Amino acid sequence: MAEKIRIQTPLTEEQSRKLKAGDSVLITGIIYSARDAAHKVMTEALARGEKLPIDWHDQIVYYLGPTPAKPGDPIGSAGPTTSGRMDAYTPTMLDQGIKGMIGKGSRKPEVIASMKKNGATYFAAVGGAAALIAKSVKKYEVIAYPELGPEALAALTVEDFPAIVVIDSEGNNFYEIGQKPYRQI
Repeated sequence: MAEKIRIQTPLTEEQSRKLKAGDSVLITGIIYSARDAAHKVMTEALARGEKLPIDWHDQIVYYLGPTPAKPGDPIGSAGPTTSGRMDAYTPTMLDQGIKGMIGKGSRKPEVIASMKKNGATYFAAVGGAAALIAKSVKKYEVIAYPELGPEALAALTVEDFPAIVVIDSEGNNFYEIGQKPYRQI
């Protein structure tokens, strides 16, 4: 089995472009969580010419819907949500400088084209491993849109957050590449 690649945030375009579809990674540092409601609010703010609550340059966004934390824990289960729900907003957000996205499921061709243009990487987190993923979260802090509840924009301090590169900055898609040997001709 290949060695896991360790990533320390922020994720630069140069680092993103080195990652290849199928790579296993462990991410340490600050990542931000935002789901469709937060993406909608941010996209609308940009359309009005407003500044966003954070600078997205070289950041990683995790499409997360956390469950409430038990006493003493920073977060409850921390599994990914379906990334396609953010696809309408993703090209706009990638233009803000995001270099990594973590979620689950496939992405639309427009998103992949924007990833190639912006040098961004799409990672998958394993949906069924939400409790395990939560163990890599050391701190969870809402930084904007608290009225959105679990869909608020939040900063997560993570250590060895496990993910797989699903679509690399060249558009190579592990969902397709990984299945190819098992398809009947």
